[in-house]
Amino acid sequence: MTYGLTFIMALMIAVVATPISMKLAIKWGAIAYPGGRHVHSRPIPRLGGLAMYVAFWFAALITQVWDDSIWGLFIGSTIIFLVGIWDDICEIRPLVKLVWQIAAAAILLIPTFGFSMDVISLPIIGEVNFGTLGLSAIGLLLTLFWVVGLVNTVNISDGLDGLAAGICFFVAILLFWSANRIDQVPAAHLTLALAGAILGFLLFNFPPARVFMGDSGSMFLGYIIGGISIMGLLKTATILGLVFPLLVMGMPVTDLTFAIIRRKLRGQSMATADRGHLHHRLLDAGLTQKQAVLSMYGISACFGVAAVLGAKGQWIWALVVLFVVFALLIIILMRRTAMLMVFSRRHSK
Repeated sequence: MTYGLTFIMALMIAVVATPISMKLAIKWGAIAYPGGRHVHSRPIPRLGGLAMYVAFWFAALITQVWDDSIWGLFIGSTIIFLVGIWDDICEIRPLVKLVWQIAAAAILLIPTFGFSMDVISLPIIGEVNFGTLGLSAIGLLLTLFWVVGLVNTVNISDGLDGLAAGICFFVAILLFWSANRIDQVPAAHLTLALAGAILGFLLFNFPPARVFMGDSGSMFLGYIIGGISIMGLLKTATILGLVFPLLVMGMPVTDLTFAIIRRKLRGQSMATADRGHLHHRLLDAGLTQKQAVLSMYGISACFGVAAVLGAKGQWIWALVVLFVVFALLIIILMRRTAMLMVFSRRHSK
């Protein structure tokens, strides 16, 4: 089946399934209420992940010959998706959620599924084979860290209408470009199925949102992106290797890194929620939700451009783009902190 049909099939299924997921969310009590860190002003159903899960896997069922790796991805993503639904309805504790995330990622370590990152390739260093070095355990740990890290990266970026879905759509399209470029046909089909499922959901999620993806959606997307990137890119002995997926996810990864550092400096748990994320800073700077989302789309697009330039071997231009975008991110992420410090000094006098 052609790539276009894969994309359209997932898109149409998501368009049909999203309104159904909204009705189920209301029936099961998976509702996001305003207040606290939330910026929406009315109750909104948060079970959109169900629509993306159904659209993605139905398209994969029709378009793919299911080998062991796809079965592993299906089983692991189903576990993480069910945990997300549980959290959307009952709101489980962060530690319990983390344990289940690790368990779902560990599914990929089963030898039959073949997801271990024993071999990765990096710029300048080249190919690194942990197996031949007698360090296979490092490959297994990297797989766990990679998948769980991406699950939480997407989860933490889901703070504004259409934000996480839009970023993941860009990621899926760029991963398709990369997989197609190196003839990874199964990974290319899966990335297009993911892009179609996300776009169909995004029609209902773009500001002002009528539905949220919830943890069922954000954790599912992070898991699939992590799994597909291992299938199609990390196993490939090219300069793309580990760097391309990291660059494509550059903005949410940076936001997550700053969140961890910020909470550690405050003596808080890494799982503690706060209003210090990039999207909160943009809102505090006076941007509307739509303006903030579009701004972050633009930043993600810059990371994508850097990834493509790097994949084409134009590392100097890639580094220039990265330098500019990182400088912009640091300015935004530090802006509110500086303002608060000035404000606190004035009131301490």
